[in-house]
Amino acid sequence: MCSNSRRFALWLAAAALLAAAPARAILPIQHWQASSGARVYFVENHDLPMLDVSVEFPAGAGYGHPAKSGVASMTQRLLKSGAEGMSEDDVSRRVADIGAQLAGRFDADRAGLSVRTLSSDTERRRAIDILARSLRAPSFPGEILEREKVRLVGSLKEADTKPDTIVSRTFYRLAYRDHPYALRSAGEVKSVESITREDLEGFHRRHYAGRYAVVALIGDVTREGAEAIAEELTRGLPEAAGIEPALPPVARLAQGASRMVAHHAAQAHIMIGAPGVARADPDYIALYVGNHVLGGGGFVSRITEEVRQKRGLAYSASSYFYPLQREGPFAITMQTRRDQAAQALEVARMTLAEFVKGGPTADELEAAKRNIVDGFPLRIDSNRKIHEYLALIGFYRLPLTYLEDFVKRVEDVTAADIRDAFRRRVDPGRMVTVVVGGGPDRSASAETKQNP
Repeated sequence: MCSNSRRFALWLAAAALLAAAPARAILPIQHWQASSGARVYFVENHDLPMLDVSVEFPAGAGYGHPAKSGVASMTQRLLKSGAEGMSEDDVSRRVADIGAQLAGRFDADRAGLSVRTLSSDTERRRAIDILARSLRAPSFPGEILEREKVRLVGSLKEADTKPDTIVSRTFYRLAYRDHPYALRSAGEVKSVESITREDLEGFHRRHYAGRYAVVALIGDVTREGAEAIAEELTRGLPEAAGIEPALPPVARLAQGASRMVAHHAAQAHIMIGAPGVARADPDYIALYVGNHVLGGGGFVSRITEEVRQKRGLAYSASSYFYPLQREGPFAITMQTRRDQAAQALEVARMTLAEFVKGGPTADELEAAKRNIVDGFPLRIDSNRKIHEYLALIGFYRLPLTYLEDFVKRVEDVTAADIRDAFRRRVDPGRMVTVVVGGGPDRSASAETKQNP
């Protein structure tokens, strides 16, 4: 291991020790716009000689097209495969030489790269240079594209045989239908096989524009230094071809739907749900707290209690809201013995319907609040975690006080707020149900299959 790598490992160990210390009550988030138009979010922290930086764009899987699904993912995947005279090996070697970590982000909404580096002048400059060059002028080498296509196609074919993949893919297709959130992020076998270098270059030009970029920084650098870094990272990015790409609205389900998929797995994999809530929606906190009672609070949640603890009907049972730019999914997930799937479904539907109707009890609500509030400091106890929030706040244009306000917003939620939000956002009669494992494939309208 090179000396810089050893130094970086030592600082990581120090960061882990400091993570146990109480987090600051207030995060002084600084925000400005770079000359490129990029939005910049910065927290200055000199506790450790480290710097975390990311640049993200509206370039996630939701911006794909059915015939070319996988282009967005492949574009992000190949950003680290060479740029401006650097080969893939050059990028890897230069990152290792300075003990840095170059990583990527890709989900339904956003895509980009991040780097974690020592903040000393030499290491920082080299790390930022690699990141900037990879973002502004990726070379998308043809031979590496073909290699990655072969790898991905093999991975997709293998995944398509697994029940967890089948249940998720089927759920998203039924819940989102023609919306791009229904697309598999990595693409389909045929669409991946058709991807060309020109597809990647075109997607990069359209979506990785400087004006669309969100830069998040935290660490051992001054405001002046952070401004210089943001300028370097967004200088030379493609010019915006128009207004920022936008995702279409998500339509509510007119009615539910059920799909039973035969599979030889010993366990039945189950998903129940529908489009739920967007990240910036004012209902999100009430839904988040309520879901902690319903199925997001582990062994103390109702779904786990009713399905697993009382009846032993599932190996795992939980629920979640996954907020996105548009309405991300609300889902209940379970794994159970194939012969118990029908009973587990009945109990889960009954539990959901009762919760939507009556909401949490006073004791349940108080316990959920205490659990969320007491666990909140662990969410911001390291630069890495704070950096994740900076990127999220920036991309979704959340208030700079989002983290400061979170605890108070949770504490202010009432049972009436939760009942109102769930009744408006979650309709047990219009849910998608997918069961993988069991009898022959079949589908049905939820008007007969879904109503609890």
